[in-house]
Amino acid sequence: MSPTITLFPGDGIGPEVTAAARRVIDAALPSIVWDVQDLGASAVESCGMPLPEAALESVRRTGVALKGPLASPKGPSIHGPLNVALRARLDLFAQMRPVRSWPGLHSSPGVDLVVARELTEDFAAGLEFDRGTDQCRAILDSIARVGGRRLDASTALTIRPVSETATRRFADLVLGWAERHGRRRVTVVHKATVLRATDGLFLDVSKEVAAAHPGIEFHEQLVDAFCADLIRDPTSVDVVMAPFLYGDIISDITAVLGGGLGLAPGVNYGADVAVFEAAHGTVPRRAGRDEVNPLATVLSGALLLHHLEEHEAADRITRAVGDVLSTSDGLTYDLRAERPVEVIGTAALADRVVDEILRHARASPSSLEGRSTVDPTVI
Repeated sequence: MSPTITLFPGDGIGPEVTAAARRVIDAALPSIVWDVQDLGASAVESCGMPLPEAALESVRRTGVALKGPLASPKGPSIHGPLNVALRARLDLFAQMRPVRSWPGLHSSPGVDLVVARELTEDFAAGLEFDRGTDQCRAILDSIARVGGRRLDASTALTIRPVSETATRRFADLVLGWAERHGRRRVTVVHKATVLRATDGLFLDVSKEVAAAHPGIEFHEQLVDAFCADLIRDPTSVDVVMAPFLYGDIISDITAVLGGGLGLAPGVNYGADVAVFEAAHGTVPRRAGRDEVNPLATVLSGALLLHHLEEHEAADRITRAVGDVLSTSDGLTYDLRAERPVEVIGTAALADRVVDEILRHARASPSSLEGRSTVDPTVI
């Protein structure tokens, strides 16, 4: 049976990079069926809602989506970032972003790691209160009554919730994933020395869950010390799990170590669905100019195919990307190669990846048939 994938082209550069990724995926697995749905600004134009129910029902039905970046247009029932609203509607609670070194680029050698962050709590909860509002004043009054401390009346507030329930669900997924994929070491990052209630709970629950996975070497580290060690020796990191904000910062740092955000794929997991997307944003200043790097979205597509157990097709994409990065005489403006290259555009770079897939197929005609039983640890 041919797999069906929901496709959200997204906003800004989204339509360009998802179109490029779709061509690459179709070359690697021609039997794919696509269900294209609008989200974000394009959905507001077409139906007046940034998160139409038809789009959400599509991914609930297919179980998987490839998503372009989203802007956050003002719209009915949307408050705050649209990505946060989408995760809430689909109950996406864990994000994983693999990072690796790519031969032929100016990237840190020997990197092979995964950054996992919780998506529903911490500063992702969206509990923000502007200064001077009735809500903010009421919370300030409550703090004065309960905590015995009166904050300045001009204070604005963001509440940072961390619960045992959400942390346990997240840690169960990450540690189970690490165990299944042959990962050896998981590091939880925190600042429990200062944030004793919230980070302390996150750390304690993570330790409890880790005890059920004796095959995993479990470590904990203060987030600032971890970032310093990450820069000094990124090869020492295997899997890192973090609350929302720490994970966001760490994943951007690791993306640079692996060659840049243009090579940073990711996946958001829920209990029943998985949404795959690049780490970068909409980059509106470059939208429609055929110049951005589509490979983060292409590699997110490879992750999606692994999720569907189409491992051979996923491997074809990853191998083709590696060949292009190592040997091509043309790359997009953001990719710093170790050799002289021409600057080419989005479509041209996708063409080169497709050409590599087809070249391998001609050399081994059976390579576009069948499935692999390999369960890879990282793209």
